[in-house]
Amino acid sequence: MLEISGLTKRFGAFTAVQNLSFVVRPGEIVGLLGPNGAGKTTTLRCIASILQPSSGKIALDGHDLGTQPEAAKRRLAYVPEVPNPYEMLTVYEHLRFIAAAYDSPMDLPWAEELLQRMDLWGKRHELAASLSKGMRQKLACVCAFFHRPAIYCFDEPLIGLDPKGARELKNLLAERRVEGAAILVSTHMLDTAERLCDRVIIMHRGEMLFQGTVEDLQERSSLTHAATLEDLFLHLTGEEV
Repeated sequence: MLEISGLTKRFGAFTAVQNLSFVVRPGEIVGLLGPNGAGKTTTLRCIASILQPSSGKIALDGHDLGTQPEAAKRRLAYVPEVPNPYEMLTVYEHLRFIAAAYDSPMDLPWAEELLQRMDLWGKRHELAASLSKGMRQKLACVCAFFHRPAIYCFDEPLIGLDPKGARELKNLLAERRVEGAAILVSTHMLDTAERLCDRVIIMHRGEMLFQGTVEDLQERSSLTHAATLEDLFLHLTGEEV
């Protein structure tokens, strides 16, 4: 569903991502993990076509992002770490905008369900400029789910969410996985990644150190099988205290 092949991104002499290759299959949640500066956000921005890769290929649901950008991007929802909604649109107008952008009908029951679940129904007529940081994050998530794309990319989606919002987001991700979506989530919350994700990809200094299940990582490491993902992550990246 999402295929990355030989992705490299340079900023001048600095290489942020080096020869990265992986896939996210339908019905799968993959965690993208790594220390600060590992290249996670750069990777997501390349997938979202915010940044242009220096080399390599990205395919979304079989559509090459380089040669079929419109078809590829229609398959994707991307939620950045710091959402930037249109401040002079109301919460509800954002959903109307999404429906128009994707040439889809305004699904009123689905809009109400999403807004209710993310505690935004009571704020549906308020301008985005009036929303708190956490509410803006919820709005970005609602917009991502609204047009039911095939592929989701989330950059630190749980940061800033209250406990109920975080639980509802994880529930929505699990539901979309059952429906066959491919989901890539960048996060520093390793305990959440261990519970939520089917596989993890660990990056360090722009390169991939590991991809597979936590059990695969336990087999590879010299730690015991009781080691948590946090233990394994710190061991693999050399950041153990």
